[in-house]
Amino acid sequence: MPITSRTPVALALSPRQRMLVLAICCMSLFIVGLDNTIVNVALPAIRRDLNASVSGLQWIIDAYTVVLASLLMLAGSTGDRVGRRRTFQMGLALFTLGSLMCSLAPGLGWLIAARALQAVGGSMLNPVAMSIITNTFTEPRERARAIGVWGGVVGISMALGPLVGGALVDSAGWRAIFWINIPVGVAAFFLCARFVPESRAPRPRRVDPVGQVLVIVMLAVLTYTLIEAPAAGWGSPRTLGGFAVAALALACLVPYELRRTEPLIDLRFFRSAPFAGATVIAVCGFAAFAGFLFVNTLYLQDVLGLSALQAGLYTLPMAGLTLVCSPLSGRIVGNAGTRVPLLVAGATMGASGLIMTGLAADTPTWRLMAAYVLFGVGFGMLNAPITNTAVSGMPRTQAGVAAAVASTSRQIGQSLGVAVIGSLVTSAVAGPFAAGFPAASRIGWWVIVGCGAAIVLLGILTTTGWARRSAARTAERLAQAPDRTADAP
Repeated sequence: MPITSRTPVALALSPRQRMLVLAICCMSLFIVGLDNTIVNVALPAIRRDLNASVSGLQWIIDAYTVVLASLLMLAGSTGDRVGRRRTFQMGLALFTLGSLMCSLAPGLGWLIAARALQAVGGSMLNPVAMSIITNTFTEPRERARAIGVWGGVVGISMALGPLVGGALVDSAGWRAIFWINIPVGVAAFFLCARFVPESRAPRPRRVDPVGQVLVIVMLAVLTYTLIEAPAAGWGSPRTLGGFAVAALALACLVPYELRRTEPLIDLRFFRSAPFAGATVIAVCGFAAFAGFLFVNTLYLQDVLGLSALQAGLYTLPMAGLTLVCSPLSGRIVGNAGTRVPLLVAGATMGASGLIMTGLAADTPTWRLMAAYVLFGVGFGMLNAPITNTAVSGMPRTQAGVAAAVASTSRQIGQSLGVAVIGSLVTSAVAGPFAAGFPAASRIGWWVIVGCGAAIVLLGILTTTGWARRSAARTAERLAQAPDRTADAP
C-alpha cells in the first residue's frame, strides 16, 4: 500500500521499502550526474550539426549549471513546504520533459532553452532526495550507509558518462545522449508515487523572492558577460556594464540577506573559516573540473580528430580514478580529517593542469594519460572534504543548509569554469581553430593550475587551530541566536 503523508515514515517502512526509496533517489542522482559528463563529449558533434560557436557550446553547459545553482536553495525549501515527494516528482517530470525537448531541438537557441528547463527539474531532485533519505533512514548508522551509497552514484555516473555518451554519439547521433534520461525519469516518477512517503518540515522556511531574484540576476549576468566578452571585447561598454550589474546585484544581496530573519543564504555561516574556505574550495575545484572537461573535449575531437567514443575512452582513466578515490577520500576524512585529501586534491589537479600547459597537436598519448590519471585522483579526493569542511562545527540543525550552500558552490564553480576558461581560450585562438587551439588552451590550463594551488592553500588554512576556533565561535553564536534555518534542506 502506498505510504500517505499521514503515515509515520520511520514506523511504516520496512527495510526493503527503505532500500527502494534509496534506489529511486539514486536514479535521480544518476541521470543528473550523467548529464555533467555525457553532454561534454557530444559538444563537437552539436557544434557541427547546429553550426554553433564556442560561446554557444559554453551556453549549452552553463544554461544548465547557472539555473541549477540559482534554484537549489529554493527547491529544498519548497520540498519542505509543499511536500518532498510532490516536489521530487515535479522535478523528475520537468527533467524528463527537458531531456525530450533537448533531443528534439531544431536549433541552438531551442537546445539552450531546453537545457535550462532540465536544470529547473534537476534543482528539485538532489536536495529534495537528500531530505527524503534523511527522513527515511532515521538510524544514524543506516543513514550513513545510505548517504555513502548516494555519494558513490556520483562517481559511477561520471565514469559512465564519457563512454556511454561517446558510444551514443557515434552510433545514433548527439540527440541520443538525452534519450537515456527519459526511461529512467519516467520509471523513477511512477516508482516514487508508489513507494516514496510524503513528508514536510514542521516549520518550513519562508520564501525569499527578493534574494532569489538577486542571486539569479548576479549569476546569469556574470555568466553572460564572461561568455560573450570575447566577441564584444573585454573593454567594451557591454562587457563593463555586465560586470557592473553583477557587482550591483551582489552589493544589494549582502545587506538585504543580513537583515532578513530567514534569508535564502545565511551569511552568518561565513564567519566560520572552514565553511568560507569550503565554499571557495568548491568553486575552485569544480571550475577546474568543468574547464578541464570543456577544453579537453574540444582538443581530443577538433584537434586530434578522435571520434566521440574514442574521446570517451581516452578520459575513462580520469573518471575511473574519480570513482575509486571518492570512497577512499571519505575514509581518510573519517580517520584523519580533511587536510590530507584537500592537499592531495589540489596538488594532483594542479599538476595535471601543469602537464597540459605544454599541449600540442602531437602531444604523446602517455602524457595525456598521466594528466588524466592525476586529475581523476585529485577530483576523487575533493568531494568528501568539501562537505565535511562546510558542516564542520555547525549545529546539527544548520548542517543541512551548510551542505546545500556547498552544493550550490559546486554548480557556481562549474558555471564559472566553463565561462572563464572557455572565454580566455577562445580569445587567444589565432588563425584556424584546430591549428590555433593547442597554444590558445595554455591560458586555460594555467587557470586550472591556479585553482589547484588555491585548494592547497585553503586546505592548510581551513584545518588550522585558528580555523577550528572560528568554527566553534560561529556555532556558539548560531546556537544562541534565534534558529532561522532549522528546517532547511
